[in-house]
Amino acid sequence: MGSAPVRLSEPELKLLQTLVYQECGMYFDERRAHFLQDRLQRRLKACRLESFYSYYRLLTSREGRSELAALLENLTVNETSFFRNKPQLDLFHKVTMEELLKEKQRRNEWSIRIWSAGCSTGQEPYTIAMLVCDALAYFTLRNSPAATTPKSLVPAPWRVEIVASDISYAALRAGQEGSYSEQQMEPVDHMYRLRYFDRVGDRYVVKQALKEMVHFDFHNLKTEYLPRHNDAIFCRNVMIYFDEAEQKRLVEKLFHCLHPGGMLFIGHAESLLGMTEKFRMVHHNNGTAYERMEEGA
Repeated sequence: MGSAPVRLSEPELKLLQTLVYQECGMYFDERRAHFLQDRLQRRLKACRLESFYSYYRLLTSREGRSELAALLENLTVNETSFFRNKPQLDLFHKVTMEELLKEKQRRNEWSIRIWSAGCSTGQEPYTIAMLVCDALAYFTLRNSPAATTPKSLVPAPWRVEIVASDISYAALRAGQEGSYSEQQMEPVDHMYRLRYFDRVGDRYVVKQALKEMVHFDFHNLKTEYLPRHNDAIFCRNVMIYFDEAEQKRLVEKLFHCLHPGGMLFIGHAESLLGMTEKFRMVHHNNGTAYERMEEGA
């Protein structure tokens, strides 16, 4: 097979852009055409195909569904780390969780549900799980006169579910495994390592009790079937892949996936300004998030 890279013509590039956009909402404009071209070369090589035309025919055939999934997986940059965007996580930990637990206790509702959308290889949902456990431990100590430090990570009667979704099956498998290198663990401090991880050789493996709180699942944010009834949603650095029309549609969907008063956490470089009236921006130190307004409020 010749190894000369296949150069995409303008119409071919448009065809590929449209297919990817229709499938998952990711939009590759002119600035990112080079990236698209590079990823396409990788897939052509893997499929041992010589032309864009034969590859496009494969992608649009019934048999090509798995190749389409492989292409989309190659187009998402799974950049993630534990405790990423600390000011925002402080807002979640110290303000959102405190208010949420008070309100739940007042209403005798003991279940907490959080969705990490675009969870990549699991560092974000596990970070959320650690912070939820921490907040629950402090809350229980302060609000139950006879309480000692809770033995279990989630003290009764509380129930915690964290849904972690991504479009990449490889990322989801890594998240489910929950095994991280010393380098990946760099942002995790000593106390968190002791409490939430087991050391296995040169790896750190998430403890079973924490793992059980996190459910990894495949979700394409372009579809309508998304996890509902969430107290908070983390959808960070996902909208940057979408054009404005698709961003607006996504924000509308996330609105319906949140309880009234629920919080939406988006990426540092993302904003809902001018996009919707249905969320109110919340600040704490340098952290920002968006609170879902009541409908008709």
